[in-house]
Amino acid sequence: MELEKLNQLKKTAAKIRLGIIESVHAAKSGHPGGSLSIADIITYLYFEEMNVDPKNPKWEDRDRFVLSKGHTAPALYATLAEKGFFPVDALKTLRKVDSFLQGHPDMKGTPGVDMSSGSLGLGFSSACGMALAAKIQGKDFRVYSIVGDGESEEGQIWEAAMFAAHYKLDNLCVVFDFNGLQIDGPVSEVMNPAPHDKKLEAFGFHVISIDGHDFEQIEAAFKEAREVKGKPCAIVATTVKGKGVSFMENQVNWHGAAPNDEQYEIAVAEISKSL
Repeated sequence: MELEKLNQLKKTAAKIRLGIIESVHAAKSGHPGGSLSIADIITYLYFEEMNVDPKNPKWEDRDRFVLSKGHTAPALYATLAEKGFFPVDALKTLRKVDSFLQGHPDMKGTPGVDMSSGSLGLGFSSACGMALAAKIQGKDFRVYSIVGDGESEEGQIWEAAMFAAHYKLDNLCVVFDFNGLQIDGPVSEVMNPAPHDKKLEAFGFHVISIDGHDFEQIEAAFKEAREVKGKPCAIVATTVKGKGVSFMENQVNWHGAAPNDEQYEIAVAEISKSL
């Protein structure tokens, strides 16, 4: 990857992290930890990988994205705003009663959201359905989804995986955000779903394992996924919960908590160093 492109992606990811902190702080609630852990992956998706048009959010031939771990909506909203689907200032209205940015993605109210999600396990199934629909309709668009590692304890995730492999959905790419923490503690202690790679391979997926904060690895993974034929692709991305904010990193208590004013200032200062 060219240095200029790498630096631009890092700056964009930093802006998205700022958007996450800005929105959760303004709402005084939300889920910053898992939003920050997917910031680099979702940055690459929307600014390099996916074919979307902010001026035409419902464009029929666009690539689709489903945030299956819907509680990390602040990451999706910050990305959509940075991409131009709606003004960045709107992020401050997160979770307000009259806002179009609710606590979980709403496809009817938010420009650029392809599927309402939040009930864990359901979003990935929706993505599989979209991919099959594309096949049936002879469409070339691709479908992407991000699943949480805690979410992968849900049985429906694996039913969807079986479905995707059965129908040879090679236009589907799912990313498992493996940050190791969920609301109740370490994923390995709550209900260990590992090893994701071997399980997904057994279900019939082409599997790629990466560092989810390394843009060169992210780029290589999505390029490899595009070349896979006859089976769906899964990217198992090892990440850091709360990535980019020192006091949030690998701290389970930041799964669903908002920073106070002092913490907000510290977080903004740390993230801004990458701009």
